[in-house]
Amino acid sequence: MCSAGTMNELRTIHDTRACIDAARRAERRIGFVPTMGALHRGHVSLIDAAERDGAFVVVSIFVNPLQFGPGEDFARYPRDEQGDLGICRAARVDAVFLPSVEDMYPPGAVTVIHVAKLTDTLCGPFRPGHFDGVATVVAKLLNIVRPDAAYFGEKDAQQLAVIRQMVRDLDMPVDVIGCPIVREADGLALSSRNAYLSEDERRRATAISRALQAARTEIAAGERRADALERHMAAVVTAVRPTAVDYLSVVDAETLQPVEHVERAVLIAAAVRFGATRLIDNIRVDPREAGA
Repeated sequence: MCSAGTMNELRTIHDTRACIDAARRAERRIGFVPTMGALHRGHVSLIDAAERDGAFVVVSIFVNPLQFGPGEDFARYPRDEQGDLGICRAARVDAVFLPSVEDMYPPGAVTVIHVAKLTDTLCGPFRPGHFDGVATVVAKLLNIVRPDAAYFGEKDAQQLAVIRQMVRDLDMPVDVIGCPIVREADGLALSSRNAYLSEDERRRATAISRALQAARTEIAAGERRADALERHMAAVVTAVRPTAVDYLSVVDAETLQPVEHVERAVLIAAAVRFGATRLIDNIRVDPREAGA
């Protein structure tokens, strides 16, 4: 059911639980990396973090239909199961869980988890129901895998905040660990959706990280007005002619609510569209820290 010294490919909830039970009997700590596949170096950094913690590493690959709205890219979301399995094998993953939609959402399933307040800002208004889909699938995966720790990328900062809140509120016995954003040399945050970009869109998309860094520089120089920071970011991004700017926002790092003045840690966040591709990015800045 679960072989030592090799990567276990698990297709059912039953087999996944049996494999993890065997690892627990061997007194292994369970580290979990949930993904939607199309793996890249950002995902590998999460796997590496779990391995550094000495865990039996479980990766899930599941493109979750519940978090895609009408007209979004569920059907065309990049899928490369064999490539993903090769990456997991090279990264020394112990088990990969590849459930079907029918297994995750059997007929008659109606329960959805909603995390209030944190989903009212940033991506929430632009993607109605998205975070309900995220919270629901992550809750199910955590119940299936029952890890000691779960690893998430900080690029999806709002998602990370929602999951942490859900875990606290529902008394789930898991440590939620955020891992730093992995970027290309030119600053573009790694994302599976980067594969959609044309060469020209890819070049112009680097304006997102430049805008975030410009805001960080202004805070370090003493600027505290959120509206001034947002205007400066907008000038950087609109100069490269994006298809649309969903938001360029300065929000409280904990509550994700907009702020007027930067007095404590903030999340400087962006969602920008190039062609049909929506990219998100963020940085966390605390003006009380040296060099902020």
